[in-house]
Amino acid sequence: MIRTQDIETAYALIGNHIVQTPIVRSLTLGKICGCDTLFKLENLQMTGAFKERGALNKLLNLSQTERSKGVITASAGNHAQGVAYHAQRLQISAKIVMPVGTPLIKVVSTQEYGAEVVLQGESFDDAYQHARWLEKEEGRVFVHPFDDPYVIAGQGTIGLELLNDPLGREVEVVICPIGGGGLISGIATYLKERKPSITVIGVQTASCPSMKVALEQGGPVKLTRASSLADGIAVKQAGTLTYEIVKRYVDDVVTVEEDEIANAVLLLLEIEKIVVEGAGAVPLAAILKFREWFAGKRVISIVSGGNIDVNILHRIITRGLTVAGRTVELKVRLRDVPGALTAVLEILKRLQTNIMDIVHHRFDSVAPIGYVDVSITLETKGHDHVREIKTALRKEGYLIE
Repeated sequence: MIRTQDIETAYALIGNHIVQTPIVRSLTLGKICGCDTLFKLENLQMTGAFKERGALNKLLNLSQTERSKGVITASAGNHAQGVAYHAQRLQISAKIVMPVGTPLIKVVSTQEYGAEVVLQGESFDDAYQHARWLEKEEGRVFVHPFDDPYVIAGQGTIGLELLNDPLGREVEVVICPIGGGGLISGIATYLKERKPSITVIGVQTASCPSMKVALEQGGPVKLTRASSLADGIAVKQAGTLTYEIVKRYVDDVVTVEEDEIANAVLLLLEIEKIVVEGAGAVPLAAILKFREWFAGKRVISIVSGGNIDVNILHRIITRGLTVAGRTVELKVRLRDVPGALTAVLEILKRLQTNIMDIVHHRFDSVAPIGYVDVSITLETKGHDHVREIKTALRKEGYLIE
């Protein structure tokens, strides 16, 4: 177990080399969520994520002999950049093993910070195993992304800053993403030791709930699947040390679905102009999913990072719009006669919906002879509007999928 003194010592070491990130309040999201909704913006760190706190604390605690050997680590992206950036500043050789599917922005940024990048495996866990092998082969020092006391203490400095911030002192609930557990372990240790009344809740993706499963089964268990929009927390197995800390200090661990993550990314971007990656959006997704838990309380979400690939962001926005009822694709079956489509368009015009795309399925349609299927993508005002459109079309006798 780490102590609050370890976190305070870490802050004394790293405080002048990191961004003391702000806490901001969202009045609009507060109305939507039904609580005092605040965000700790770790996406404003130099490397775009909280990970450099723990990475730097670990590097500064290496001996000169260890520094001369160089370091190695495995990461889905943010830890890689944190290690690479500060290793370069400290003139320490760094090699990073990343999964093959890591977003390009994270790979390129890691290389630009001076580290050698090795792409290996389909998941973080595959990359981790290869990094441990290279550690032995090359004699480098392994910098664990989460299951290390110095790394956890570094991440815990977020909790210290939170309680030092006027907006954070009266916080009732802190919500934090969980991958391997380093972030929440450090934060929960500091908050629970300094102000035990604070409720600390962790959030994982439903597709990769490694810490939640560990708590249910009495220890870390390796999952078979680790794929999510929140790639930064898609870790198949929770850490041994982090599991013990989470078990002791974290009040609950919940999960959110992929569509809920996409919607949260979209809301933060559209309402607050905050660009976050999937992992950074899971706290807001949890608030929206479990609103009754947080009603009327002051809640701070840890926005863990903002390193999101532009192509993935486009897909997430598209998915988020669909989840929110802002866009919908309808397949409508029409009689294959002149003017049939015009009649449908008149209904859509009357209901004040904007047409984004139309596709005739003439060559791949399963419609009977004399009919044709048409896919129409619409910009809509919400789920009620979508239901109104479907009802109007069905009332006129159209078959809709």
